[in-house]
Amino acid sequence: MAMNLSSDSDEDELSASINTTPLVDVMLVLLIIFLITIPVVTQTVPVKLPSEINIAMQTKPENIDISVNKDGDVFWNLQLVPDNNALVERLKKVSVLDPQPEVHIRGDQDARYESVGRVVFACQRAGILKIGFITEPPPKG
Repeated sequence: MAMNLSSDSDEDELSASINTTPLVDVMLVLLIIFLITIPVVTQTVPVKLPSEINIAMQTKPENIDISVNKDGDVFWNLQLVPDNNALVERLKKVSVLDPQPEVHIRGDQDARYESVGRVVFACQRAGILKIGFITEPPPKG
């Protein structure tokens, strides 16, 4: 900071003023540095994100519908499956069929992800190759 002192002999009062030019210079330099570095920081890995596609479900008699309600109960078509081991055993029986049936999972909106994840894991353990998730189509508007 610089101070400007007047040297008038008539005036006994001290006149002090702050020189703000260096402060403005520093602020402009900082602004330019931030404008240059922000685009470098916000770069991401280029990936192509999937777009929403609604395909009408083709119901085939060999497809297996597994439903998970909000309480975590698992249903094979309309029959309650008592536990996860029973689900894996039933899936192993149908995984050896040729052609292998598709498994369609219908998870309740309020169901925990853990419950649906257990069904996916059971399908994986049984060797099911095609798993699909059934959802409601978006509202038209």
